[in-house]
Amino acid sequence: MSRAYADIAFTASVRAMQSRMGSRAAYAGLDHAPKSPLSLGGQEAAFIRERDGFYQATVSETGWPYVQFRGGPAGFLKVLDGQTLGYADFRGNRQYISVGNLQGNERVSIFLMDYANQRRLKILGRVRLLSDPADPEFSATLARLELPGYRARIERAAIISVEAFDWNCPQHISPKFSEAEIDEGIAPLRAELARLRAEVAELKGMAKAKAAGSVTAAGLS
Repeated sequence: MSRAYADIAFTASVRAMQSRMGSRAAYAGLDHAPKSPLSLGGQEAAFIRERDGFYQATVSETGWPYVQFRGGPAGFLKVLDGQTLGYADFRGNRQYISVGNLQGNERVSIFLMDYANQRRLKILGRVRLLSDPADPEFSATLARLELPGYRARIERAAIISVEAFDWNCPQHISPKFSEAEIDEGIAPLRAELARLRAEVAELKGMAKAKAAGSVTAAGLS
């Protein structure tokens, strides 16, 4: 865990609970760790690029949290630079709860999950929404975020300034597999099954030919 993530996530109440439960000492060293420049590295960029969805939490003006799943083709959440993420916001059910929450509180918490390999990446950041077609920045940003060939209407661009991130432990993540991951995993079995079927068909053909030959020989005798 980085100093930046601890500074945001470990509030006074959280630290008090850690002390009460006996885990404060394990994290106390982060209070004195150097504040190094934040930057998403190659490992984070590759992980984000492979995801086809993430969970995004916002908070309303009445203090209620709201968690939404954002989905799309793998790589629709893009790393624009070491401190910035962005995604094209596709039209959904038009409730606009997340968008509305972000008008009053720009903070978001994002969870990216890799269930198959029991990994997750947590990101804290601030969101800026762009939606005015007359805004040159919107057009330029959308050009970097849109996904040619994906049939979905883009309503806005979401730009996330990353303030902290952390790789979470794999405990209690139940492995789950997408259809594509299952197809990839059983591809060798399908190939072996096809080979065996071809071999059986060949053996049946040989047996049939041999039987036909035996019948012909018997008739001639």
